[in-house]
Amino acid sequence: MSPVYQPPPLDGQLVSLPTSTVPIDGMWFPTPVSPPRATAMLFHGNGANFYSGPVRFLPPHLLPRGYRCFSFNRRGHETLTTRTRRPEGNAYQTAAQAIEDNEVARAHVAEHGAPDPVVIGHSNGGLYAARHVADHPGVRALVLLSAHLGGPEMLRRGSELGLMAQDRGAELSAEAHRLVDSGHPEALLMMPGWWYVVSAATYLDMESDDIPRVVEAAPRIECPVLYVRGELEDPEMYPAETFAAAANVPVEVRIVPGADHFYSGCEEEVGEMVADWLDSVLG
Repeated sequence: MSPVYQPPPLDGQLVSLPTSTVPIDGMWFPTPVSPPRATAMLFHGNGANFYSGPVRFLPPHLLPRGYRCFSFNRRGHETLTTRTRRPEGNAYQTAAQAIEDNEVARAHVAEHGAPDPVVIGHSNGGLYAARHVADHPGVRALVLLSAHLGGPEMLRRGSELGLMAQDRGAELSAEAHRLVDSGHPEALLMMPGWWYVVSAATYLDMESDDIPRVVEAAPRIECPVLYVRGELEDPEMYPAETFAAAANVPVEVRIVPGADHFYSGCEEEVGEMVADWLDSVLG
């Protein structure tokens, strides 16, 4: 069994931010450099959270370089969670909710002196990071870590790769429509592949054009971009090269040898890569 990567401990300040429904939680990680060089907002992936995965292993590399970090949960964190016995989490997320959560986090960061942050997103967080930066031209730099293609094409391609619905897409779609039409949008469906369980309303949201497409965001982005993909990942699902061709700004594409979607075993390499790149583009 491979050893579990243990990032160094971090001190931070936990905050809760109100939304139109339940609050979202986040963590400020201060830099020892004064004044900070920049502030980085970190967007987690589907079913993840601010204390695991790439958004967890990045701050130890960024803080010593002068980048303070704000990492936060969207309401779509975890697969299923609860705080008041009402179910929440990734199984109930929608595109509109994710976009709203990122706006809430951005307003909080702006209130703390960083109206023009750096934005870093992993996987689904990368997709919404690209959309967010396209909507906010003041962002100083964007890092996409295995940002998926988005749109209903994500559900299709993910299923082809053995995730999501696998070969049961038509069956699950019909059942999701039946449940929503009969007034049960929060009823849960079991999917044969990751992320395994989803509400009927969220499944239909994934099928819709409400989900942003990462390549469609590319021409509207006005800051430098680093787009990272693991060597073991599918180039159609994580279209770094297509994104770069569609962009009107410099996009550096890096393929990490031997890396999977979570950069397992490559955490230190990716952390230093991101920090070095930010240094190079921010000066």
